[in-house]
Amino acid sequence: MTTIAGTTTQTRSREIRLAARPVGEPGPHHFDLVATEVPEPAEGQVLVRNTWMSVDPYMRCRMDDAPSYIPPFVLGAALEGSAIGEVVASRSASVPVGATVSHFLGWREYAVLDTAAATVVDPAIASQSSYLGPLGTTGLTAYAALTRTAPVQEGDVVFVSAAAGAVGSVAGQLARRLGASRVIGSAGGPLKTRKLLDRFGYDAAVDYRQGDLAGQLAEAAPEGIDVYLDAVGGDHLQAAIGAMRQGGRIAMVGAISGYNATTPALGPDNLFQAAAREVTLRGMLVSSHFDLFPEWIGRAAGWLADGSLHAEETVVDGIAHAPEAFLGMMRGANTGKMLVRLAPATSPAAPDAR
Repeated sequence: MTTIAGTTTQTRSREIRLAARPVGEPGPHHFDLVATEVPEPAEGQVLVRNTWMSVDPYMRCRMDDAPSYIPPFVLGAALEGSAIGEVVASRSASVPVGATVSHFLGWREYAVLDTAAATVVDPAIASQSSYLGPLGTTGLTAYAALTRTAPVQEGDVVFVSAAAGAVGSVAGQLARRLGASRVIGSAGGPLKTRKLLDRFGYDAAVDYRQGDLAGQLAEAAPEGIDVYLDAVGGDHLQAAIGAMRQGGRIAMVGAISGYNATTPALGPDNLFQAAAREVTLRGMLVSSHFDLFPEWIGRAAGWLADGSLHAEETVVDGIAHAPEAFLGMMRGANTGKMLVRLAPATSPAAPDAR
């Protein structure tokens, strides 16, 4: 039995587990929805009722049993990922009942956490879901990429791939604030490319579904580009290298074009152009830049509040539909951040697992 907001109740929850490791593109059969009983928090722990969870491209890599910068998901166990929730039971003086926290035990309705794994956030300065989008690791990725990994300088021409997604939709607006003279984004389809121009601060939009990516980029940036934020790899990276000016910078934050590949993904065949133009290609893990979080939140929260930073969300409701949200995100179904809403905020009642 667990004390939740002054009452005693059996805490039941539902979670999504990895049922099988996909070969190629994953499908619904790779996920299981399982009912569980949540243990009482021990001393120094809290029980969190998750209200929002994130689905992100890197999660596809964790479904493979292969060495990487983060361990693979365990078969038959709940998946993990960023989530926001409300503390409904606490055995910690530093994180009381009622606090809103971010943590890494998403893909479930309730989570028991050590207090060291829970970061208290302030829902008064931004919505809860913002801490998974512009104020979360996706926003921080854009900030670190364009200030540290491939820093934008005054007058630069900047190219961003996956520009209508969670990172890209922030990156275009941020590049402008950092002094870029022209910002170009790549997205799939006319609705998304129009959104880049109308809402996300881009000067030009490339529709990769139309083909001839290099030709479209040359038309958008006839004198070349200085900075490229790469979330796609493959043909996007090749086109960006071909368009790079002397001393250009590339931040390599992802390669979603190859995440479902069953054979080695094709890489760019023009790497010598990068050498000849003294281009820097630098990989980036957002976890190496968590020290920037206070600085980023301090700036971005104000921009969100005054409306000068525009953020969009694509929302799917309910833990049962979390796999659908993930699969849709991998196919490009989202504009802005893809999120799963698990429960409305400030309601203490625990659900019956079904």
